[in-house]
Amino acid sequence: MELNGAVAVVTGGASGIGLALARRALAEGARVVLADVEEAALDRAVAELSTNGNQVWGVRTDVSDASSVEALAREVSERHGDVRVVFANAGVTASGAMWESTIDDWRWMLDVNVMGTVHCVRSFVPRMIDAGLPAHVCITGSLAGYLNQPGFGAYNASKHAVVAIAETLAADLREAGHAIGVTVVAPWFVSTRLAQSARNRPSALTDATVASPYMQALWGKLAAYREIAQTADEVAAQTVDAVKADRFSVFPFPPSIDAVRARFEAVLGGDVLGLYQP
Repeated sequence: MELNGAVAVVTGGASGIGLALARRALAEGARVVLADVEEAALDRAVAELSTNGNQVWGVRTDVSDASSVEALAREVSERHGDVRVVFANAGVTASGAMWESTIDDWRWMLDVNVMGTVHCVRSFVPRMIDAGLPAHVCITGSLAGYLNQPGFGAYNASKHAVVAIAETLAADLREAGHAIGVTVVAPWFVSTRLAQSARNRPSALTDATVASPYMQALWGKLAAYREIAQTADEVAAQTVDAVKADRFSVFPFPPSIDAVRARFEAVLGGDVLGLYQP
């Protein structure tokens, strides 16, 4: 996949991995459309990236709303031409034990993480097929799509679904003979504002999980990983390289591969809970 001159769309593009993906795509010569629900941050991101002749535009988009994503796809196609690369990157998280997570927590994460990905596939892939050009869909998953960290049940479930969507999409496209690649990236411990994603939580879904002693203790354990966290730019570099090489799976954090291997060995051995001992 050649990004030079290609139109690339990045959802969740105003911060974190999305902003880093946009920066990397621009460095490859792409023309980039940033989509994000956070309008002020979107404006700042466009201003930051619109230097040195970069071609970058912003479109406020709520990926949980099918009509919003469809409007994005239509506007980009009409104004900038065929979309060659879509980075379906927008995502949110919240924590809580399985018996603590609220219905609103579940709805929010499934709406954004799962249905947001579905909406991107349904709005952009048919247009890619009609264009008949080499194209690529890159989906930001998480290592939570392969492992199940305690305290993040709804998030884990949403990211397992994202991995399933990506893998099935790739298989469907290959079976149908379309020249559209698929990549799913599984970040783990990245310095972003994902933990503060409640800033964009809809007012209708405000019944959030209250931090319990259990979760406070769990967050204390996870704090140790901040020292080894990757930067968003590191993740973006590996992701864009994978898109160019048409590689499906990306595990940016090196220990991830051993962790996934250990999980599947534990599943086959019938003792997966052994992975999660204190």
